[in-house]
Amino acid sequence: MTELVLQPIGFVRSPFHAPAEAPRQPASGRHVEARIELVPGRGFEFALEDIATWRFLWVLFWFHRAEGWRAKVRPPRSRTRRGVFATRSPHRPNPIGLSAVELVRVDGLTLHVRNIDILDDTPVLDIKPYIAYSDAIPEAGAGWLEAEARQDPGPRWEVRFADRAREQAAFLSDAGVELLEPVTAALSLGPAPHPYRRIRPDGPRFVLAHRDWRARFEVQGDAVTVQSFATGYRARELQQSLEPALELHRRFVERFGYPGDGD
Repeated sequence: MTELVLQPIGFVRSPFHAPAEAPRQPASGRHVEARIELVPGRGFEFALEDIATWRFLWVLFWFHRAEGWRAKVRPPRSRTRRGVFATRSPHRPNPIGLSAVELVRVDGLTLHVRNIDILDDTPVLDIKPYIAYSDAIPEAGAGWLEAEARQDPGPRWEVRFADRAREQAAFLSDAGVELLEPVTAALSLGPAPHPYRRIRPDGPRFVLAHRDWRARFEVQGDAVTVQSFATGYRARELQQSLEPALELHRRFVERFGYPGDGD
């Protein structure tokens, strides 16, 4: 088998640091801004000439966080497993991703873009202009998604936050941790456990994991109500570890306690 050698032309700098944080598609990351920083010393400043005349770009990149590939996967919008080539899963034989992003401006070797769904530090393999008359195909259809859409036409779950959850979210927001928006985005797709959603049952409620934090929620009809947030660390871990990164978790517990304390 022929071996192909690729070298990154640059790297993405985005606000998404973990797969669970990233939108499922660029359209879901609308208005999210990021940068593509090209590698210096390779003449890419000349390769960027005229790129500012385009409004949208195709970005080809390497799913550097994907571990191995799977012949069949279960996408977020599917109730069954699908062949990986019929999906956009990152778990591919060659983990190459493709996203259309909006170009905001060019600053030297840095492309400022928006509407992005790519993780931070992702290696970029190539950049091409998105050409509307040739790349947009209205009659392309939606494949197996059409059948799924008849049962699930899109985010239809209403996400609410109890007063305690809003108080806790405000406390974390003041410390630079935003939970309301990503939790809303995750739960609007539905509360059912799924390989791509970190949701598990917790007695009569459910728990959604978002990075190091947990959202405890209840389901009534088509509404999801987040009752409270909690740290993802156990009391013993917070007591034994002196890591500065856990200080916010210790302060959170000191103020709000653990799940079940007052909610």
